[in-house]
Amino acid sequence: MRKRRLLIATKNKGKFSEIKNFLSDLPLKLVSLSDINITQGLEETGKTYKQNSQKKALFYSKLSGLPTIADDGGIEISALGGEPGIHSRRWLGHEASDQELLGHMLKVSKELPDSNRKAFFKTVISFALPNGKVWSVKGEVEGIIVSQPHQKLIKGYPYRSFFYLPKIKKFYHESELTNDEQKIYNHRYKAIQKLKLIIKNELGIRN
Repeated sequence: MRKRRLLIATKNKGKFSEIKNFLSDLPLKLVSLSDINITQGLEETGKTYKQNSQKKALFYSKLSGLPTIADDGGIEISALGGEPGIHSRRWLGHEASDQELLGHMLKVSKELPDSNRKAFFKTVISFALPNGKVWSVKGEVEGIIVSQPHQKLIKGYPYRSFFYLPKIKKFYHESELTNDEQKIYNHRYKAIQKLKLIIKNELGIRN
C-alpha cells in the first residue's frame, strides 16, 4: 500500500532533516518542497511565530494539495528584550547568511552582561490540510549565550553555536546531545510530539 505523503514546508535543509527525523516513526512519506518541485516563496509578514507558521502551512498545503507542516521560531535573548525573536534570520535587516549571523553574534555575545545571559529558543509548528483547517503547537528550551562559540557550525542553525545548556554542560548541538537529551531539550522535538497526536488523528493513523 502506498504511503500517504506529508509535506515539510521549509527550504532550510537542517530544519527539514531534523523534522523528518522526529516524524520518522509515522507511516508517512515525508517530502520536501523540492521533492514536489515547488519553488514559490512566501513573505513572512506575521507579527508572531504562530501567524507565520500558520500562513506557511496553509499556503503550501493549498498549493501542493498535501497535508503540510511548517514552523516559525527564533532565539530570544533576555538582556536584549527578547530580540531578535521573530526577526532571527533577518536581524541584520536582510536575509542573513549563517556566517553573517555568526559574526554578529560574536559581537553581541561579548557585550551581554554576565549576570544575564539567559536566552530561549522558541518555535510554533503548524499542521494544515488543503481544506483550510490548521492546528499549531509550541516548543521552547532555555539556555545561556556564551562568548566562545562551538567550533562546529550546524548549517542553517548559526545561533546554536552560542547556545549552551548549563544543566548538562553541553552546547545545543545535535552532535553533542544524546537521543534522550534531544527529547528533553530540543524545542522542535517537544512541539513535534504534541503535533503527532493531531496528525495521527486527522490522517487516520492508528498505530
